[in-house]
Order: sequence, then C-alpha cells, then structure tokens
Amino acid sequence: MILLQMEGVGKNFGGLTALADFNLSLAPGELVGLIGPNGAGKTTVFNLITGVYRPSEGRIVFDGRDITGLRPDLITRCGIARTFQNIRLFGNLTVLENVLVANHLRLRSNPLEAVIRWGRYQAEEREMVAYSRALLEAVGLDHLAEEEASSLPYGQQRRLEIVRALATKPKVLLLDEPAAGMNPAEAEELMDFIRQIRKDFNLTILLIEHHMRVVMGICERILVLDHGLTIAEGSPAEIQKDQKVITAYLGVETGA
Repeated sequence: MILLQMEGVGKNFGGLTALADFNLSLAPGELVGLIGPNGAGKTTVFNLITGVYRPSEGRIVFDGRDITGLRPDLITRCGIARTFQNIRLFGNLTVLENVLVANHLRLRSNPLEAVIRWGRYQAEEREMVAYSRALLEAVGLDHLAEEEASSLPYGQQRRLEIVRALATKPKVLLLDEPAAGMNPAEAEELMDFIRQIRKDFNLTILLIEHHMRVVMGICERILVLDHGLTIAEGSPAEIQKDQKVITAYLGVETGA
C-alpha cells in the first residue's frame, strides 16, 4: 500500500526549473530521508506536498485522493503536517497555547459560537486543552505548559514545533531540517524523539536534513536531489557509496 505518491512532479519559476520529474512513494510507517546540497529542491518538494506551491506538472496522491493544488489547510485536514527549517513558534504564547493553535483546524463550532462561547464551543475547548496537555505529557514537555515558547532552550523549541504539528493528527509528518543548529548531544536526543513519535503516533515521516549522522542513523531509505533532479535512491549504506552523491556534495570525482 502506498500512502503518499508523487508522480512526475515538476515545478518551474519562470525560466528556472526548481524540480523536474520527481517521483516519490511512501508506504505507511516508513521513515524516509530527502537530502541534497543547498538549492537542490528539497524544500520545494515539501511546499508542493503541502499546497504552498502548485506543481507545474505531475500529480500528488495522498491516501487514494488526488491532492494536487489543494489549499494548505485542506491538505492538513487530509492528514499531512509539516515543520519548518526556521522555527515558527508563536514566541509570545505559552507552550500550551502553541499546541492549542493547531487544534483549531478540527473545530466544528463556527466563528459566532466561538465569539459568544456557546455550549458546543466550550465543550470543544475543554477537549482541545485536554488533548494538548496529553500530547505535551507524551513527549515530556507538560511541565513547561505555561512557559512562554520563546523562553525555551533551542532543542525544546524544536520539539515543541513538532508537537504542534502532531496536534493536527497527521498520518504523514514532514520534518524540514529538525536538527539544524543542534549540537551532537541534542541531535542524538532528536533521533530518539523522532523514533518515539513514529511509533507512538503511527506516523509516516519524510525528513529533510543536512545532519548526516541523523539521516543515516534513523532513515530506512534516502532520496538525493541535485539541481532539481533525483540522482540517487537507496538504503543509507548504498547512498554513502554512490559516486553521484559524493560528487554532488564534494564537487569532485572520488578518484580525483
């Protein structure tokens, strides 16, 4: 069974081709890495999946539904969530409030009911708070629920951003460089955290990362992009030995 599939997807910006003939298949429960030099097209893939960009060609199918060109909010409702390379928390809100923001995606109450706080909205609000606290407890951040997000150490801010994505109840989680700026100890903790949430939340994960220890340590399969083209795909061991990958990263032939 394929949960997420991209078939011949391309994206052009005027005369610039950011991505060409890109194909990806994710089975339920997989943890797949997407790597490549800066400007290779990795974040473009995420933006296409999540509806930030509309493909110039090809199609994207999620859980049997064609989601090509859908709005980002509708794609999130389908079950795809993401984080960003640059942390995008609401720094002046508390940890709990940041998670609550994501819960509003699935509110059934209308804006009028929310404003005047009718019974249905109050019941939903209690459910959201309980669910958000349970999420924070599950990942070890419950003791920080009332702290401002901006006051958290860097590693915990990264973790909070992932928890906020989890609050949308995704089937597929897209992580955009979650180890960026982390020291080796923080990166090791992140690897354990990603393994934990994949198991606990039954997730399929697509990961963009430049931290090779993280990629090689947790991904079962890796795709490599260079200048918008897929140049390699395989296991971590196969990717480490691939001549095209070595050349793309180092800029020289291995025999040079």
